[in-house]
Amino acid sequence: MFRNRMPHYEVLSADAMATLDKGWRRLVTELGVEFMSQRALDLLAAEGQQVEGNNVKFDPDWILAQVAKAPREFDLQARNRDHDIHIGGDAMAFGAVYGPPFVRQGDVRREATMEDFRNFTKLAQSFPVLDSAGGVICEPNDTPLDSRHLDMTLALATLTDKPFMGNVVSGPNARDTIELTSILLGGSAGREAGRAAMEQTPALISLINCNSPLRWDDRMLDSLFEYAEANQAVVLTPFILMGAMSPVTIPAALVQQIAEALTGIALAQTIRPGCPVVFGSFLSNIDMQSGSPTFGTPESGMGLLCTGQIARHFGLPFRSGGALTSSQVPDAQAGYEALMTLLPTFLAGTNWVMHSAGWLEGGLVAGFEKFIVDVELLQMMRAEFTPLEIDEASLAFGAHEEVGAGGHFLGAMHTMERFRTCFYRPLLSSSDNYEKWSRNGGLDAAARATKIYTDRLESYEQPPLDEAIREEMDEFVVRRRKELGD
Repeated sequence: MFRNRMPHYEVLSADAMATLDKGWRRLVTELGVEFMSQRALDLLAAEGQQVEGNNVKFDPDWILAQVAKAPREFDLQARNRDHDIHIGGDAMAFGAVYGPPFVRQGDVRREATMEDFRNFTKLAQSFPVLDSAGGVICEPNDTPLDSRHLDMTLALATLTDKPFMGNVVSGPNARDTIELTSILLGGSAGREAGRAAMEQTPALISLINCNSPLRWDDRMLDSLFEYAEANQAVVLTPFILMGAMSPVTIPAALVQQIAEALTGIALAQTIRPGCPVVFGSFLSNIDMQSGSPTFGTPESGMGLLCTGQIARHFGLPFRSGGALTSSQVPDAQAGYEALMTLLPTFLAGTNWVMHSAGWLEGGLVAGFEKFIVDVELLQMMRAEFTPLEIDEASLAFGAHEEVGAGGHFLGAMHTMERFRTCFYRPLLSSSDNYEKWSRNGGLDAAARATKIYTDRLESYEQPPLDEAIREEMDEFVVRRRKELGD
């Protein structure tokens, strides 16, 4: 977890914020938002909101009153409590890519497998810059659809000792995730003790996507009910590609994003007042010539900066950012588009960053080499956004006395005391001269990344886990797989 103590970069004036406020209020009162769940509709109707079919028109002041019940900050526990993370304030936490059905290894692009999922999980465990492997790091298409959530959760729980994300495909999947996690945390005290620990400090953070524009679907809402009732963190996220899921202007997209996120958060607080929530944002645009999604664009960067300011305005932690790119391979485009998203991610002080490592091809592909490129970017960003310590020692007046005019500082005592840690040491980048680089094979960044990830997988050590807990989790997975017909 990173504490970003640099000032947040804010782009919206007070007048602009007031205009956005009027805009989202008009959306929720005049157009309303659809909820494709009778359970949600009944709850909202009981709260006095205007329900007509699946459409709900809201009292904006009621929304704000509900949102005010949400905690501004909260902790997320890991089975190794040294890896607990804090969500909110100046804390930034990073998870790997989420959701791609394909993977890329070098020149090979193919369907993702469970072995790929496990390998990405191992890589996430191996790099301290990542606080979580995430959730659906890739979609393991060689496992049955109805039960693969069990295999993924088991891998996340056993191959890492960091927090992980809950499955949200359906309500039953969410319940299974909660049950497995309660076994993991309960230990010898039993599953009920695990549930009590989760009630006290959430262990799961789960992505609840809005079907933008202005619709919350039944499967997402079923998962929301499960996690909110169990006091687990939920990330209520409008999924907006400007020009397709919202109007083409950034202000219109921001207004829609506010309306969707706040109505979802208000529902979560109606389900369980005080449950931990995150103001989610996934905001980019499409290519107006081809209709394809684009990432790492100036518009997405501007939207991200605005979102940070908006979330703080409502007193909520927020999710956005990542190392997003439209590129098909880990090339120069992948690098600069990823940086175009990561830089505003840090400038805005994003609290929960998904897709931090491995994203390729607009999120269709999880790339092993790109994973390493992104880890390098994350490490560099963290170094850049660590505030300077300016004191007598760092001013190094004694080094000037020792070296004098016209000399060099290579052998100065101040340098010798600090040379191992004074500058960022890259994981991936090469600063060799041409001759040495050629002798070592003339490898580009992607080829060097291949060697790094394969070395990390070879040296991976599974974090220790009590065998009784592992057996109980295995038994649960076997039983549920049979019940699900797989």
